[in-house]
Amino acid sequence: MAPAIPHRTDAAPGRRLGDRRGDYANWLFLVPAAFFFIGWQVYPILRVFVLSFTDYRYLDINPPEFVGLENYAKALADPLLYTGLWRAFQFTVAFVPLTILLPLMLAALIDRVESSWLSFFYRLVLLIPAVIPGPLIFVLWKWLYDFQIGPINTILVEWLGLFTRQTAPQWLGGTDLSLMAVVIMEVWWGLGYHTVFFLAGLAAIPKDLSEQGRIDGASEWQLFWYVIVPRLLPILSVLVVLRFGTAMSVIDEYLIFGAFDRMSPTYSWTVYMYDLAFRIGDWLQGYASAIGWIGALVMMVFVVGMLRLFRSRD
Repeated sequence: MAPAIPHRTDAAPGRRLGDRRGDYANWLFLVPAAFFFIGWQVYPILRVFVLSFTDYRYLDINPPEFVGLENYAKALADPLLYTGLWRAFQFTVAFVPLTILLPLMLAALIDRVESSWLSFFYRLVLLIPAVIPGPLIFVLWKWLYDFQIGPINTILVEWLGLFTRQTAPQWLGGTDLSLMAVVIMEVWWGLGYHTVFFLAGLAAIPKDLSEQGRIDGASEWQLFWYVIVPRLLPILSVLVVLRFGTAMSVIDEYLIFGAFDRMSPTYSWTVYMYDLAFRIGDWLQGYASAIGWIGALVMMVFVVGMLRLFRSRD
């Protein structure tokens, strides 16, 4: 009978200890990301939440006092809050369908291009707006919308003869067209970015499904709605939820294209919050924080509802 070979009981614990040390070292790589996430995301959110329960005024030398739910009660009775939320909802209703349907149709068309070089060219052109920095986008579109020298009004007045220089559309400055001007710019800006999302989803759909549908006599329109779209629902749900959140919380574009006139269609709840916090009186940042949290809660209710809706369809 062969003698039993003694086990080395010290090797396994040593390896386990080394593995644990390696795991701890790996966690150190998350420290910079966690630091910036807490400092630039978590702390401001908590700070605003605390301020919403105080009468904090930035330019007031007196220390803030705790007022409980007074700011929230005042905000819920403020007609400007409801008007601002309604204007943001109007923008969202105009923006989200366009920013989903147009890229979806473009992706379906590009996916059918057989030439690899031509397909690459289309993708490259569509992605150009997505890589342009935001300030350049705003400068470009302010020039396009300019009342006197903008190319859009030049085409409408001098090429098409639809208007005169005196009756040309006023796109900027908080007019009735300002909201649609922001919608057009935002749809153009994200067109290539969203198209790439759908192109990635189309690449995962087997080509055999479309070929089988054509053999069975299905039209291209039927293939699109009954074969392609159902298999893109996960991407559709993500984009709808993301774009709903960004559309309801737009502020930079309103400040640049619109004005601080409370009758302007671009004076949404976000602009009202900014107006209170940084322009009016002593900068009522406690009250503005309450308005911000109410707007965020309204958005979250809609987002949760959309997630449940898409989940039930899946």
